[in-house]
Amino acid sequence: MTLALDLNSWQLVGLIVDYTIKIIAIGLVPEGRRPSSSTAWLLAILLLPFIGLPLFLLMGSPYINRRRHRIQREANVMIEDVQSHVPDWPEGCDLRPETQAIIKLNRRLTNLPAVVAHNQGVYGDYEETIRRMAAAVDEAEDHVHVEIYITAWDETTDPFFRALERAVDRGVTVRYLFDQIGSLKYPGYFRLGRRLTEIGVHWHLMLPLKPWRFKFRRPDLRNHRKLLVIDDRVGFMGSINMIDRSYLMSANVRMGRKWVDTMVEVTGPVVASMSFLFAVDWYAETNELLDVAPPPEHEVEDPACPEPDNTSNIVQLVPSGPGYTTEPNLRMFNSIVHAAKNRLVLCSPYFIPDESLLEAVTSACYRGVQVDLLVSEKSDQFMVHHAQSSYYQVLLEAGVRIHLFPAPYILHSKFNIADPGSETSMGTVGSSNMDMRSFGLNYEATLMIARGDLLTDLNELADAYLAVSRRLTLEEWNDRSFFRRYVDNVMKLTSALQ
Repeated sequence: MTLALDLNSWQLVGLIVDYTIKIIAIGLVPEGRRPSSSTAWLLAILLLPFIGLPLFLLMGSPYINRRRHRIQREANVMIEDVQSHVPDWPEGCDLRPETQAIIKLNRRLTNLPAVVAHNQGVYGDYEETIRRMAAAVDEAEDHVHVEIYITAWDETTDPFFRALERAVDRGVTVRYLFDQIGSLKYPGYFRLGRRLTEIGVHWHLMLPLKPWRFKFRRPDLRNHRKLLVIDDRVGFMGSINMIDRSYLMSANVRMGRKWVDTMVEVTGPVVASMSFLFAVDWYAETNELLDVAPPPEHEVEDPACPEPDNTSNIVQLVPSGPGYTTEPNLRMFNSIVHAAKNRLVLCSPYFIPDESLLEAVTSACYRGVQVDLLVSEKSDQFMVHHAQSSYYQVLLEAGVRIHLFPAPYILHSKFNIADPGSETSMGTVGSSNMDMRSFGLNYEATLMIARGDLLTDLNELADAYLAVSRRLTLEEWNDRSFFRRYVDNVMKLTSALQ
């Protein structure tokens, strides 16, 4: 009898705890969260409260620790102070009202103005890109700043690291940031820091997990940026990681899986914005303040605004991440999609839109815009592949033309262009995917191009991708199996857990 009472007592306690968790979750989880994200978290907590609640407490908040929020606020004030004299865009530029509105939006959210960038190249060849970055480092005279999400020292990347070594030997200061979790699983990681130290590089991990030092943070946050800044004079940014294009995984080598990426090289005032961004991230990890300067005044305020048919572009660097509570990249993407009049090209390896972006893209189709979406035929990540596929039905029914880049290649380039080839064209290129992780959990860097020949080069790259891709039709998609539909929908729920 006593044992039975004890069991009943424990069952009663468990029932009380179970319902207490669920009642609290219903009132707590939806606060400051998208409906889709709230629904996914509540489903996890209500079905599996003793698993769902710890996961929510560990990864449910899009925010980070107070110190990083403070650093971001200080950085915003610093940028505003240093660049307060810089206009929203170069004086003398006659930009259309839609473009002006997006630039003002980005400036309000990030404090960075639109400035001039001189196009030195848009690179689509993986190995050529790394060789060009190494050659640029060989021209460094004072400092080299590298910030790349995944870093591995292998046969493909060795020329770049040897260029860093040569730079150090001639007295150049080299600083390097790479993401701990992003790089951890790749061969050579545990020797990477020692090798960088041996060649004289000052390096630090981004967003390191150090619970043994009582430093806690969300384990699913990543610094996903890819930047190279040389002497505050030359800048590279885009989607490439500093690793062999097979990502050194035996399964990838066996399947012939290789990544396809894009990087742009620029000079001019925009490099000052890139230097700002690196300085903030460096300070966040090291507490070391780097000298920063505004864009050269004579270039910013040149009354002769660059013509759209030469190598001078009007661009704006748009950083985003958990330190920003307003999701600058998502708002910018939505604004560009809404501004498209005739055609919209979207290239993203992981296209998992939130409600606002999905509505913007489908609305573009309904008002007569031709929307071309470039994605990989088969993603490198099972869950992401199926979560992305779960949106194909709605997109195809709205009229989106989905183009599948052939497997085993992974189309990892990230750019979009509104109205390519026209005088009203604008677009973006950078590290940000068009997915909910990049909108809320990853630190990203995106270059918005208000006008210039960077758009022409990106459009040519898109044409090259389209030429080898296969178009997915609604008829073909409707023939998929019930099992495929089921898996896609389950993975769709997980994509909203943020």
